[in-house]
Amino acid sequence: MQFQIIPGFLIFLGSYFPLAIILAIQDIPGAWWGGSICTRNQVAAGTCVFVPFDHPILCLIFVLIPAAAMVVVMTMLKSLPFPYVVEVKRAKSTPNEIINYTFPYVVSFMGISFAEPQKLIGFSVFLLWMFAITHKSGQILMNPLLLVFGWRLYEATIGINGVEKDVRVLKRGQLCNGMQNAQTIQDFYLLRD
Repeated sequence: MQFQIIPGFLIFLGSYFPLAIILAIQDIPGAWWGGSICTRNQVAAGTCVFVPFDHPILCLIFVLIPAAAMVVVMTMLKSLPFPYVVEVKRAKSTPNEIINYTFPYVVSFMGISFAEPQKLIGFSVFLLWMFAITHKSGQILMNPLLLVFGWRLYEATIGINGVEKDVRVLKRGQLCNGMQNAQTIQDFYLLRD
């Protein structure tokens, strides 16, 4: 199975949910952090600020889109069919290549803000370029957010139809030797017990 553009893009977008949270927090002015907690009188008088962001619409868009993409991806992964049976003969955990996802987080602390649309547009172009590279190279599943949800990356030797293969495996939880149900996506095998 090959990831199509839209599911691949959803996986990519969902992985940047933490970045959206970072950008939203950076959009809260310093004066708000030093303010008092809303009291009943302030709420009644309408003087309490519930929306602390300087750019609330952009913050909402930038947080909700990757959050929704993340939910869709997790739903897709749960609903995938696993039509193949493979035998895992050897497996070792491999570090997830998170360097591609690290650069945008570093960039988020280097002056990107919702107040400067030209920087946001430039950053968006950068992210689209990264998506194109990760999608075309078959690395879209090397996603650090999947680690948060319990998915792990392995290098494994599997037996399928009497043939041994060395493959990359993505599995939720620990990968043990033995029979597993499998699905192939790009250059990865997704396994489940």
